[in-house]
Amino acid sequence: MTATFAQFQAEQDARNTIQLNVIKWCWMLTDALRQNYVEYSVRGHKRSIENLNYTYDTTDSVQTKYHEACIADLQSGRCPIDYVIESGKKYHKIIFVDGGGSRSVHAFVDKKTGEVYKSASWKAPAKGVRYDLRLIKDREYLLENADWSGGYLYAR
Repeated sequence: MTATFAQFQAEQDARNTIQLNVIKWCWMLTDALRQNYVEYSVRGHKRSIENLNYTYDTTDSVQTKYHEACIADLQSGRCPIDYVIESGKKYHKIIFVDGGGSRSVHAFVDKKTGEVYKSASWKAPAKGVRYDLRLIKDREYLLENADWSGGYLYAR
């Protein structure tokens, strides 16, 4: 049976919709990663304040003010790191950019299928699909458990 033009067009529309959703899900992942970093950093600064208060019994120290300023910056949206997306022929690269401008590949996402891979190098993903963004259960788990350092990408 040969496909009609209408069937071909419907299949093409479905493929285009998936590809648009994949890029949307990539942006959602970058937001989740950035938010995880903020939460991680705020916890670290609060722990440092508690340690300073326990050790020195001074709440007015320079170190305490530094940590409080860092927490205020993070909570107001000023974050020293970022995640960006670069699209190649086959994959969207999710790139971690640190405060000094250094860049490293965090993950690869297949543009057509939404499959998420851990990075093996700057140019290639590691073997083995870690998550499939088309699957609601995988996508929800990924967005809830994604951590800024990439631990969620190790084989499960």
